[in-house]
Amino acid sequence: MVKITGVTRGSRAAKRGVKVGDELVSINGNEIRDVLDYRFYLAECVVELSLSRGGKTKRVKIKKEQYDDIGLEFETPLMDKKQTCRNGCIFCFIDQNPAGMRESVYFKDDDSRLSFLHGNYITLTNMTECDVERIVKMRFSPINISIHTTNPELRVMMMKNKRAGEVLSYLDRFAEAGLSMCGQIVLCRGVNDGEELLRSMRDLEKYYPQMGSVSIVPAGLTEHREGLYPLTDFTAEEAGAVIDMIDKVAEENLARCGSRIFFAADELYLKAGRPIPSEEYYEEYPQIENGVGMLRSMEEELTSALDEAEPSDTKRTVSIATGVAAYGMIKDKCDELGRKFPNLQINVYKIVNNFFGKSITVSGLLTGKDIYEQLSDKDLGDVLLVPANALRAGEEVFLCDMTVGELSDRLGVKILPTRDDGYEFICHLLGCGEA
Repeated sequence: MVKITGVTRGSRAAKRGVKVGDELVSINGNEIRDVLDYRFYLAECVVELSLSRGGKTKRVKIKKEQYDDIGLEFETPLMDKKQTCRNGCIFCFIDQNPAGMRESVYFKDDDSRLSFLHGNYITLTNMTECDVERIVKMRFSPINISIHTTNPELRVMMMKNKRAGEVLSYLDRFAEAGLSMCGQIVLCRGVNDGEELLRSMRDLEKYYPQMGSVSIVPAGLTEHREGLYPLTDFTAEEAGAVIDMIDKVAEENLARCGSRIFFAADELYLKAGRPIPSEEYYEEYPQIENGVGMLRSMEEELTSALDEAEPSDTKRTVSIATGVAAYGMIKDKCDELGRKFPNLQINVYKIVNNFFGKSITVSGLLTGKDIYEQLSDKDLGDVLLVPANALRAGEEVFLCDMTVGELSDRLGVKILPTRDDGYEFICHLLGCGEA
């Protein structure tokens, strides 16, 4: 039973007399506990809502197209509280956040519903048999799973959760049901690498095509690890060895089933000092959200956008704040653009992550504080581009709680958050559509 907090004016529900404050009990006789139940049972051409109003039951029948909405709003998108993580992973990034940040930064979610709604990765340790049966019945997929290792005992140790090993059996259940899965392995030096990584890949390749792809990402280690498990970064030689192991298995899979299945994160190539693979290597970028092929995709888009950019005589100076990882590629492409447009001056600034630690090189973890401190004495010209993925989703706030507006005021320059999209990036450099 969930409370209705809004009814869209003129909607089907409004026309049938559904009111704010009503409690939705069931749809077509099926109990509604959260957004998964709601979306699944609403996908019918005729739905009968059972409502509780003032202690009395009211039934409302609505006819509609199968997947049409009926105009109801609820207190939260999940129609329920988020499930918090019950693990104590030795590599958890949230445990490595500095003190004094906003409370929401320290919240750890591990909610299977967010996997389907927003693509979040889950560990399965919060799930019960009932949850598994519901997922299979509703055929929700893809299921994004943080696997880390297929060694049950090692997974228990790494996640500090006694259920971490036994819930690996859910992979079999999902595969048998034909549900799509995506996997992730956070690689910890001396823990789940080497022979353990090879074991995990051999175990997981058997699930293909249900397990469509698996990313291998090195653990992000900040300078705030006091009292935590002693992890260290991979050396260049070790990162290269990890890539070679992944590629050996991936090439075998490519020959056997037409897909590599396993992909190393861009960060491993940067650590190893190796070039990022070609676009063909990434097979439509199934793991780009995990930092796999992100630099290659961005470079390809920038190259295309550069070729299509129309000549302009407008004089303009633009500055760019980017992380250490993307700096080289961004600088090269901006130099190309500068040669094509002599009146366009572009300053590319490499921002070192002092907030989390210098080993954190991705643009998505840059803070307004670091950008300000490293650019306060620079001539930034007409506009400063900052990575949009460094901001809280749907808001213009950095992880340090500084807003884009505050950073703009402190630096005295207009700021444009820019997505990892080559065309948008070039457009912002050239001033397309700016007020």
